[in-house]
Amino acid sequence: EVQLVESGGELVQAGGSLRLSCAVSGFTFDDYVIGWFRQAPGLEREGVSCISSSDGKSYYADSVKGRFTISSDNAKNTVYLQMNSLKPEDTAVYFCAAARAIVMHTYPLDRYEYAYWGQGTQVTVSS
Repeated sequence: EVQLVESGGELVQAGGSLRLSCAVSGFTFDDYVIGWFRQAPGLEREGVSCISSSDGKSYYADSVKGRFTISSDNAKNTVYLQMNSLKPEDTAVYFCAAARAIVMHTYPLDRYEYAYWGQGTQVTVSS
């Protein structure tokens, strides 16, 4: 059974940092791309970042470049999202998701490319 379990979301002040974790099980880690998405109330779910665990290649949305860093611990089948310099507009439910590795050559931050999803973790940034 494919499972993705997010953790690490909480309330933080603007300018602060958080690290989200996504623990993955049920499939061969190297065959998939793991992405982070977020959804704020009333808005579409948007791609934040993704990483290919096989070669470490990653993508970032423009809104988080220079502030967020995605990484992968293949030994633990876990992907992390380090979020620094957080802003109130980063407030959202953050989801991790898995897609076949080919997505890195097509639409790496398109949510419709991702077949497996976690339950989400709430990140709230207060001003």
